[in-house]
Amino acid sequence: MYINFIGLVKCNIKINMRRIIAVFTAAFLFQVTPSFARSDKMLENEIAALKEGQKAIQKDLQEIKNILRSQPQGNGKPHVPQNIVLSVEGGELQGNKNTKLTLIEYTDFQCPFCGKYVHDTYPIIKQDFINTGKLKYVRKDFPLESIHPYAFKAAEASHCAQEQTKGAEMHKHLFDNQGQLSPANLLEYAKVLALDVDDFQKCMDSGKYALQIRKNITEAQSAGVTGTPSFFLGTSDISGKIKVVRSFTGAQPFSSFKAAIDEVLNNR
Repeated sequence: MYINFIGLVKCNIKINMRRIIAVFTAAFLFQVTPSFARSDKMLENEIAALKEGQKAIQKDLQEIKNILRSQPQGNGKPHVPQNIVLSVEGGELQGNKNTKLTLIEYTDFQCPFCGKYVHDTYPIIKQDFINTGKLKYVRKDFPLESIHPYAFKAAEASHCAQEQTKGAEMHKHLFDNQGQLSPANLLEYAKVLALDVDDFQKCMDSGKYALQIRKNITEAQSAGVTGTPSFFLGTSDISGKIKVVRSFTGAQPFSSFKAAIDEVLNNR
């Protein structure tokens, strides 16, 4: 389900501004009320309330900053990056591994824009370009841990499911249930997908894929990624290195991807 993220931010801002106004109103009344009208206990309670209010304001402002920071800033037009080289290592590979033209996606299982892309755009890219051998696709993890507390473990769950050849099924199931990604939910999904639950749980408990996910995050950040989904289109060499020629941010429509892919294919 698509979520109006900007609307969510505006809603949060309105709610948090009410809290901010309330705290400063309390502070003003605290200043103008004569001291003889308040007992020592009342003063202590008012001071404590003001301190708690200030902490709440700081927390709310940080949450708003995190939400705004995670919003993709794409305008539908691909960017032409300079000197960005990425790798297929550590990603989920789809399509013909020998195909040179490669699209890398950095994703977050709790990201609403990623969910929109997965449901609306990716199936057409898969049908028209991946299945036809024109494009190699590499999916990598970029969990935004500061605002999506379950995204990292969900990424691990996808890798652990792939050990039992059910990575694609788990990927779809996680995006179909973005609002329910707790550890208990992940274990339940392993059962739904008929995985060996004991092996799945051992894989999750070991944290064996955490280092690779961290490497993907570092790689993405070095390429300028700040939000999800983010995409890089380029050509790969025999070592698996990809020289990026186009980049996208946000849940772009299929037409944006098609135009960029066709342009690169026609100029080869």
